[in-house]
Amino acid sequence: MEKPKTTDRKWLRNYLPMWIGQAVSLLGSGLVQFALVWYLTDQTGSANVLAMATLVALLPQVFLGPFSGAVVDRLNRKTVMIVSDSLVALTTLALMASFMLGSIQVWHIYLAMFLRSLFGTFQMPAMSASTTLMVPPEQYSRLGGVNQALYGVLNIISPPLGAALLAAFEINAVLMVDIVTATLAIGLLAFLVKVPQPKRADANQAITPKQVIADVRYGLKYAYTWKGLFALLLMAALVNMVLSPAFSLLPLHVTQHFGRGLEEVALMDSAVGIGIVVGGVLLGVWGGFKRKMTTILIGWVGIGLSALAIGLIPASGFAFAVVMITIVGLSSALTNGPLGALMQAKVPPEMQGRVFTVMSSLSTGAMPLGMLMAGPLAEALGTSAWFVIAGVTLLITGIIAYVMKEVYTLDDQLPGGALQPAVAEAGEPAE
Repeated sequence: MEKPKTTDRKWLRNYLPMWIGQAVSLLGSGLVQFALVWYLTDQTGSANVLAMATLVALLPQVFLGPFSGAVVDRLNRKTVMIVSDSLVALTTLALMASFMLGSIQVWHIYLAMFLRSLFGTFQMPAMSASTTLMVPPEQYSRLGGVNQALYGVLNIISPPLGAALLAAFEINAVLMVDIVTATLAIGLLAFLVKVPQPKRADANQAITPKQVIADVRYGLKYAYTWKGLFALLLMAALVNMVLSPAFSLLPLHVTQHFGRGLEEVALMDSAVGIGIVVGGVLLGVWGGFKRKMTTILIGWVGIGLSALAIGLIPASGFAFAVVMITIVGLSSALTNGPLGALMQAKVPPEMQGRVFTVMSSLSTGAMPLGMLMAGPLAEALGTSAWFVIAGVTLLITGIIAYVMKEVYTLDDQLPGGALQPAVAEAGEPAE
């Protein structure tokens, strides 16, 4: 399928309603996430409970992600997004009913977080793969920066708005906002957006378990045989194993280590958003270094240094911790935006659903192990320990990625890992 040209603004008129709808829906999701995490923090004060909440939300991404990507590549992506958003809204509605009836239990929240994540494993690859066919390739990097800025703005808005709503109303008010925003996203997508479908030779074949498994195996083989990409994914898995638990415990770190409350938890979350906005705007205007891996690794190391600092800051240094968490947000934008653009440019559109979800599962596969370790260790050593571990791990892996030729030259590689002819002709080996 022919990709849209930058000079043809029709792509923007078609893509913008979908982007706005998903942005609004993400706001609702952010409010729900903040409200549920604070509810668990306030009601239990347990590191084990928070770690378990994060774990159940991770399981669908890790174990079902590759299969959802394979399914997305074979189905109408617009339909997938509409159905996924609808099921997320229904899950929130059921959770709201439990609160209204006064029968809410911790496992109800676990189940809701699991289901919301499950449906999201279909929505996110469908959105990402659709974007590739709706947006000109020259705009990938800038759109990545804009999206990072969006995530940052939402991270800024969601915590204080969630805190204000929780202070003024019952938690159901927050849940109702999520249902409204999801409904708006569904409406915009259904009536105003035309999502193109990639051409596949087997597009007319019925979806069978055998075919889905074959697609997953292909995605795994694609990632495994691309040596530089696979090495990067393994390092990302190690980083995510220690980094995700650290930040899932951030509310407890604020309340127990720094001795603060709801407002300070919201402030820390908003500070992350401010950093992401700054990083996203910077990427949107600047575009990053010519070699995307340089920008990615600078952000990678920036996250590591900031996480390490947060773990070492004494209880009296809350203001400095806010500054460091802001740098975490900025650095994450510098890492995630160019990485997404790099993969969109390298992986063919008809393969992106299965390849992206396989990549996501590989990079997050070790996170459940981290979550299982996080609760007991935090209970024994305090939440600071995880930030120190995460910071050191990021610094070490960032250095390794920089010195590994297969990883650092990803910009120069064709899909599959071979160096581009121009690079090979300059004296670099093709493999």
